[in-house]
Amino acid sequence: MYSWRYLEYRYLHLYTSDKLYIFKIKQILYNRESNKGMSSESEEENKEMKIIMLGAPGAGKGTQAKKISDKYEIPHISTGDIFRANIKNGTELGKKAKTYMDQGLLVPDELTCDLVIDRISKEDCKNGFILDGFPRTIPQAECLTEALNERNEKMDYAVNVDVPDENIISRMSGRRACLNCGATYHIVNIPTKKPGICDRCGEPVVLRDDDKPETVKKRLDVYHAQTKPLIDYYGDQGILKTVDGTLPMETVFDEIAKTLSEGGKVDISGFGKFEISERPARMGINPATKEPLEIAASKAPKFKAAKALKEAVK
Repeated sequence: MYSWRYLEYRYLHLYTSDKLYIFKIKQILYNRESNKGMSSESEEENKEMKIIMLGAPGAGKGTQAKKISDKYEIPHISTGDIFRANIKNGTELGKKAKTYMDQGLLVPDELTCDLVIDRISKEDCKNGFILDGFPRTIPQAECLTEALNERNEKMDYAVNVDVPDENIISRMSGRRACLNCGATYHIVNIPTKKPGICDRCGEPVVLRDDDKPETVKKRLDVYHAQTKPLIDYYGDQGILKTVDGTLPMETVFDEIAKTLSEGGKVDISGFGKFEISERPARMGINPATKEPLEIAASKAPKFKAAKALKEAVK
């Protein structure tokens, strides 16, 4: 097995003949390896991350997405926010979405995907982003994959926050909301100072219809039928990471952060990105005998040159 340093060195000579440029990049590689322990935190912060948050309603994926967004300084993107922003700004995509929403209809998968791709094309997403609430179905996931493939990009992680249904029903039925100011509470985890009264405005807090056990059960049924298959979809792509969502919130976040920091990618600014690509077992043809040949699963290094490197070798 070759070391990363050897593979990087080989790619240097394949992609450029500029001796000064090679010397500078070699310095970066050797310095990064010798200071690996010291620089791991800064490398983690600079690593590009395209993340999808998966999990049932009430699993806590939205809370974790916000914490990840803060830690890695990448935008937290929800489809609800995208719809509202495009409708407010009167964009063409927003106008199309509004025609469906005004009729009480679901926005078609293709249009939703177009809105998401438009959003992640913005400048603030150049180092990555977190998708929360999209994709919800296999057709949406396939649409996203196809659109990213056209940009020579792909998702890096699909983080599944796993929580049993009974835990979710208990969590959500304990929620309380103030209809006056919008403050939210939980009778166990975040209780009001005075039972049943909002701390902020003094109005009563209530159990919303969406949080009633019978409603939550219906939402979970929809999730299992439409969204849970995404776990297998991204598992087959080799990017699924599952964390135990029943653990304390900070513990769940630490587990997610640990998973993301062990992604196995090396990204060198101005040069390119190295990563290990897994190839599944498959059937091929023996070039000598023309007979069918079973090819074993394997791993191989993959390199994507950065724009600066491409420009340097023109």
